[in-house]
Amino acid sequence: MNLVIESTPSSPAQLLRMLEANRWAIPVLALLSREQGSRFAVIARALDLSHNSLTRCLAWLKESGWVIPNPGHGHPLRPEYLLSEAGRPVGALCERIEETRHRLRLGTGDLPRWSLPLVAGMGAEWTRFGEIQARLAPVTPRALSTTLKAVIDETLVQRRLEDRYPPLPLYALTGRGTELAAALTG
Repeated sequence: MNLVIESTPSSPAQLLRMLEANRWAIPVLALLSREQGSRFAVIARALDLSHNSLTRCLAWLKESGWVIPNPGHGHPLRPEYLLSEAGRPVGALCERIEETRHRLRLGTGDLPRWSLPLVAGMGAEWTRFGEIQARLAPVTPRALSTTLKAVIDETLVQRRLEDRYPPLPLYALTGRGTELAAALTG
């Protein structure tokens, strides 16, 4: 199966969805950006990744056009990877995301796939479920519900019920969520 991935997403939300398509893309890109390239074994050890997970992630990042093998590094058993020209701004974004995740004590696997686009797309104003779903299209109601529960559990989003019939749930970012949103959009 040969998948061609568009390397220049048309919107920040699309970029975040692409990054979240692979669980390890953000940490790997952040490391490559911070270290200005790295060898396979160093990445695997730094992120405590299995050989297969890192191989899949790097293949996906190469297909996306964000990572390239270092042409000046000659040994095939010790491959080294660099950010491509298109990958440099994405790597800088991933560094900001990882720094903020670390500061907020959020692990790589703590949040589901739609959480970063959700946090980036929300504001401090209270928003209805349907409005959030429209912003994150093509998210399914089930995926959005699961994501909202996870970000509420991590205190990135708060939920309140408007007192009317039927009760209307509304969602907004917390202080922690605003901090993460600033890293995603800044």
